[in-house]
Amino acid sequence: MNKTDLINGMAENAGITKAAAKKALDSLLTDIEGSLKKGDRVSLVGFGSWSVSKRSAREGRNPQTGKTINIKAKNVVKFKAGSDLSGAVN
Repeated sequence: MNKTDLINGMAENAGITKAAAKKALDSLLTDIEGSLKKGDRVSLVGFGSWSVSKRSAREGRNPQTGKTINIKAKNVVKFKAGSDLSGAVN
């Protein structure tokens, strides 16, 4: 499923236009992104939660040359599925 498929599904399930569904999805994604940028955790009970964790700098290896390289520290987004979502998939 891609973003267009999701918008079409939202519009059909909610009985709204595709334009309204796109606007709602874009708003949701913008709010989630904004919260994560601030370092907050976003939780949708039953569905799952997103959080940001820090990955420290480390040494890695270039697979083509075998040469050691330094990998910079960065923030990574983690998603943990909620119980309802996990139950629906299994």
